[in-house]
Amino acid sequence: MKPSKRILICPLNWGLGHASRCIPIIRYLLNNGHEVIIASCGVSGELLRQEFPLLQHIDFPSFRVKYSKKNTQIFAILCCLPNIIQVSIKEHFQLKKLVKQWNIDMVISDNRFGLWNKRITSVYITHQLMVKMPKSVQFMEPIISRVHRFVIEKYDYCLIPDFSDKESSIAGDLTHKYKLPSNANFIGTISRFNKNTENILRKEKYKSDILIILSGIEPQRSILEKELIRKIQKTNLSTVLIQGIFSPQKSIRTENNITIISHETQDEVEQRLANSKTIICRSGYSNLMDLISLQKSAIIIPTPGQTEQEYLADYLSRKNLFVSQYQNQINIEEGIKDLSSKKIMIPRKPLKLPF
Repeated sequence: MKPSKRILICPLNWGLGHASRCIPIIRYLLNNGHEVIIASCGVSGELLRQEFPLLQHIDFPSFRVKYSKKNTQIFAILCCLPNIIQVSIKEHFQLKKLVKQWNIDMVISDNRFGLWNKRITSVYITHQLMVKMPKSVQFMEPIISRVHRFVIEKYDYCLIPDFSDKESSIAGDLTHKYKLPSNANFIGTISRFNKNTENILRKEKYKSDILIILSGIEPQRSILEKELIRKIQKTNLSTVLIQGIFSPQKSIRTENNITIISHETQDEVEQRLANSKTIICRSGYSNLMDLISLQKSAIIIPTPGQTEQEYLADYLSRKNLFVSQYQNQINIEEGIKDLSSKKIMIPRKPLKLPF
């Protein structure tokens, strides 16, 4: 890549994962002398504003998804499908205006379908080449994956945050089951954390028996929060719960043995990960890459009915990397006991992009 390109970064606003895995990409680009403009919205935008306050930020809405309270999300997502298509078409034409207005040389989209442009270099980031479907409609997987591949091939590059070797893969079937797009590039696991937990200075204020990191779509985020608070208050384990809710002012409150914090900076979260005995979080892919990069196992709880997270939780627990529990069957003591047999020893390689 030639120096001094102006690059637009556009993560999907679907929880924090898409934005958090853009952080190492943004760092890489800045370190290589490029100018980065961030186009985002919602909690994704707030996270990136917090991490890169000196960069130019543009409000660029993506489609909205609201989960069901039930144990399946397929119907909730299907209801959102017309909006997803409409917004994807709209953002494709909005991108043309942004390219002209800001003199953009490259756009990097994390799972936003409409952000390709023939006049500039277009890059797409995804770990979910295959869209995992519920058993009742599993016959649709090859068709949907083919449609997704068609969209991906509109871009010049597809960056896949996983390993090309199926045996070493973190995403499993999500990246390796079906035919790869012609522009596929495996870049290994990426993480917003760039330190080894062993080298982080131990600080008393960050120590806890349990660290809970929440994110994701409502109402399931709040449902899990309430359930974990109820379970942990029955123990005497000191616990910190980071809600993943961004607001102008950080809020901190204590309920018995639990300290509840609205949000924290990347450095603070990394310190807590290093100084906590047990970690509990969703089985979102970015969460898993962060934990793997720090060689930390965890109790992972998939969002009920979100097939991708359910698959990852089952797949990685069978690989003996994490302990998986269902949201309606959480057992803190059993999970902590099972963690003693888990160990992550996956080397992290320096990020290198193909352009």
